[in-house]
Amino acid sequence: MSGIVWLYVLAKIPGRILIAQIRPAFWIFLVVFLFQLFTRDAVFAGLVVSRFVALLLLASLVTLSTPASSMIEAVEGSIGGLRRIGINPAKVSLGLSLALRFIPVVAKITAEVREAQRARGLERSVIAVALPVIIRTLKMADDVANAIDARAYDP
Repeated sequence: MSGIVWLYVLAKIPGRILIAQIRPAFWIFLVVFLFQLFTRDAVFAGLVVSRFVALLLLASLVTLSTPASSMIEAVEGSIGGLRRIGINPAKVSLGLSLALRFIPVVAKITAEVREAQRARGLERSVIAVALPVIIRTLKMADDVANAIDARAYDP
């Protein structure tokens, strides 16, 4: 684990960002730890959770230190051989780039909907938040698909 921390130091990524990568998954790690604690022992539970934390931190380090365009080019290059079975690597990389691009947009939509529902007194209702987020996300996806079609994009 200390090796991963050193990788963050070498990449000049502040410690607060390292902690911010773990914070959202804390409760999941706690549940996994408790489950392993009840089914095995504390040492094994700690080992399982530390592996998950290490994987999360390493994946975050890659996304924090590598430009999205480089990752997309690497994916497109690595799946180039799938063209023989009918998979277009350019379309796969377009899908990946759109997914990466819209993660923060969907997070913003979710925050806006939560704020609106909180003002209505519905902050505890999962459906009151999830349904508008899904509808807005599908509408946005439809708009993007129409824009791609309008530009006659053909990878």
